[in-house]
Amino acid sequence: MRRRRVAVAALATVAFEALAVRALSGRFGGHIVVRCRGGHLFTTIWIPGASVKSMRLGFWRVQYCPVGHHWSIVTPVRVSELSDEDAAAAAEQHDLPVP
Repeated sequence: MRRRRVAVAALATVAFEALAVRALSGRFGGHIVVRCRGGHLFTTIWIPGASVKSMRLGFWRVQYCPVGHHWSIVTPVRVSELSDEDAAAAAEQHDLPVP
């Protein structure tokens, strides 16, 4: 019974994160544009419930910003709300590839 509750809680957490990322970026995950606290835009791989290139702090992700060369909390961004220049710059700037 306890294992079942833990499994349900884990599944609910992943589903909640996927819905939150969808609300912020318009996508459930994959290659999405994020903004660091310094305002820099770049593209990263976002997998709900998994952290391959970032450290998780609750619902936040701390990740290396390849634009500003610093560690920062990153937030998904909806590409449709960016200017054409910002969207193009974010598409050109990717973080580190998955090893």
